[in-house]
Amino acid sequence: MADTGDINIGSFIRYNGELCQILEYQHRTPGNLRAFYQAKMRNLKNGKLVENRFRSGELVEVVRVDFKTMQYIFAENDFIVCMDGETFEQVYIPKTLFGAGAQFLKEGCEVKIAFEGDDPITAEAPTFVELEITYTEPGVKGDTATNTLKPATLETGAKIMVPLFVNQGEKIRVDTRTMTYNDRVK
Repeated sequence: MADTGDINIGSFIRYNGELCQILEYQHRTPGNLRAFYQAKMRNLKNGKLVENRFRSGELVEVVRVDFKTMQYIFAENDFIVCMDGETFEQVYIPKTLFGAGAQFLKEGCEVKIAFEGDDPITAEAPTFVELEITYTEPGVKGDTATNTLKPATLETGAKIMVPLFVNQGEKIRVDTRTMTYNDRVK
């Protein structure tokens, strides 16, 4: 057990029997009232947001989470198969843990997975991935004056918006957090 002063953003706690991750955490002292901590948490089982006030000095159960960097191998139905680089053990991770970033995963890329014991609880795609454009309308010379975008399909099947000057067959860097074009890879 830990004190409410030991928690910060990104911590994992057990709240009402459910595993939650702290997204926002503020210490407040309103006027002549007692101080408290205002917390915004995400329930890792169902994805819902929960808000709660903790009294200063209140005991909370902090969960120990192990992070592992694993290699993405392939997708199978609702799971993504990843391999541990040290033990070469294959682990099936639910695709929902990756969120929208799952559509940008390419064979061989490194992913970050959090485990509580042997159970995966969260997963992150790499922040930036380099992918080839398999289909987009051809760019017209001189169309770079405005900040206009066009749809493009990537090698993983994901669809994003790219600038007009980007053509089919080019490699681009994509930000998986915002699902947007970042720049061309030279």
